[in-house]
Amino acid sequence: MNIGILHNMTDVNTQTKISHRQRQAQETRKMIVAAAQELFLEQGYICTTIDAIAERAGVATSTVYAIFGSKRGILRAIRDSWHERTHIREVLNSSQASASPEERLDQLAEATRKQWEMGAEVTAIYTGAAAADPRAAAELTQALIGRREGLQTFAKSLEPHLRAGLDATHAASILQALCLPEVFDELVRHSGWSIDEYQIWLVKTLKSQLLKT
Repeated sequence: MNIGILHNMTDVNTQTKISHRQRQAQETRKMIVAAAQELFLEQGYICTTIDAIAERAGVATSTVYAIFGSKRGILRAIRDSWHERTHIREVLNSSQASASPEERLDQLAEATRKQWEMGAEVTAIYTGAAAADPRAAAELTQALIGRREGLQTFAKSLEPHLRAGLDATHAASILQALCLPEVFDELVRHSGWSIDEYQIWLVKTLKSQLLKT
């Protein structure tokens, strides 16, 4: 048999095994995060133990510790997964030179809609955790600061297109106010607006408040 072919086959087999192990690790991580999120909602962050999370996920307790280190590690993973699904970080932190300011506000409105549409459970978990765990509270505070800074960066990138008399600092304040979860809750959960109505209202309001006509 050709030694070169045998060597290539060995490389392929090794890569396949690595890829399979990576997929297994990703699936295990997802199962643990999903189990933890369910338990945090059912019985609260403080009352949920690592042992209970492991049992719900069908893995060993040592596996949970090996992957996440602590409940706060799982809490961060829940938040990161939420942000990845909404793409809010990419929207806030990308200058998108090729996109018009109108297109960027379209993207922000869509990401904000997804963030609060998907995030009710996550925010409830974090609020409960922060009330009882000082470190979780500190992480929540830091996350809110990061969001504010992201909106400031976003507003700064729009500065050449802002309406007369409006600077980036005031534009960031408008973004912060209009994109609050409380606004989403008031319009969608309490006033009966559809998700689409909320997004349409948000993007129209952002454009009228921020951009040159």
